[in-house]
Amino acid sequence: MTTSTSSETPAPPAIVENGAESFRKFFQQPVVASFVAGGVAGAVSRTVVSPLERLKILFQVQSVGRNEYKMSVPKALAKMWRDEGWRGFMAGNGTNCIRIVPYSAVQFGAYNVYKRFFESEPGAALDAYQRLLCGGLAGITSVTFTYPLDIVRTRLSIQSASFETLKREAGQKLPGMWGIMTSMYKNEGGFFALYRGIVPTVAGVAPYVGLNFMVYEMARTQFTPEGQKDPSAVGKLAAGAVSGAVAQTCTYPFDVLRRRFQVNTMSGMGYQYAGIGDAIRNIVKTEGVRGLYKGIVPNLLKVAPSMASSWLSFEMTRDFVMGKRRSQFL
Repeated sequence: MTTSTSSETPAPPAIVENGAESFRKFFQQPVVASFVAGGVAGAVSRTVVSPLERLKILFQVQSVGRNEYKMSVPKALAKMWRDEGWRGFMAGNGTNCIRIVPYSAVQFGAYNVYKRFFESEPGAALDAYQRLLCGGLAGITSVTFTYPLDIVRTRLSIQSASFETLKREAGQKLPGMWGIMTSMYKNEGGFFALYRGIVPTVAGVAPYVGLNFMVYEMARTQFTPEGQKDPSAVGKLAAGAVSGAVAQTCTYPFDVLRRRFQVNTMSGMGYQYAGIGDAIRNIVKTEGVRGLYKGIVPNLLKVAPSMASSWLSFEMTRDFVMGKRRSQFL
């Protein structure tokens, strides 16, 4: 009786080890590690604050005659829960995560690419203005790649809300991510409809991301104990909260403009802005200067846990991918 053997010869251990080593070295490159860690950080941070993110959008798109959510944040969250339950808290979060993973990955990866042009030597620290510029360029790069998903997420967040002008027939099935994207493409101007509102978005994202990176790296040093290279996990959380709060407060009116333009042609919302200047004039005229800051309270409430969890997740994931021991990043 003969025993059959495989004709395939196992790869020599040395080749397998070399392949694994090459794979590990590839992911340990700073840009690649930052790309992977940025994606993880984005998903974690947005899921943590999903209810407040959606409430911010609902506040932003209100105007004169549309005040269903003109109330305090706790009451608005309670209304959202009564009307839609847990699914209301998470409305648009799936699309948001699909968007934020590549968005955050590209942003952190691009920052590491851009900063190489300003380093006097690999790993050298940048000054505040260089961090601001590199962060701004990284923000523009990431938003350009992922903007269609952002505008779809905004519409998903709004379409099930209890706005009087958005009343629908009982039992009417709401479209999902691909349904909305297809409808916009067919009915609202083709490819360019998916980039409606990108100008005020870029105008707000560039300084926001730039400030975020600049302030975080400055705050990070303040939370690092003397004699240590890195802050503790609590220090990273605190630095992230500070950077997010500063960046959001300085650039918030651009975020309101972005949301208004994203729903400019959405049936029932009624906004008809000709451009950024026209939008600002109309908002200030009908809603006052405070109209440019609608939704800032839930936004600030979400910024601290969002950016804190984002930066901590980013640093821990990056250090893990780069092979640092647990004791080195906790």
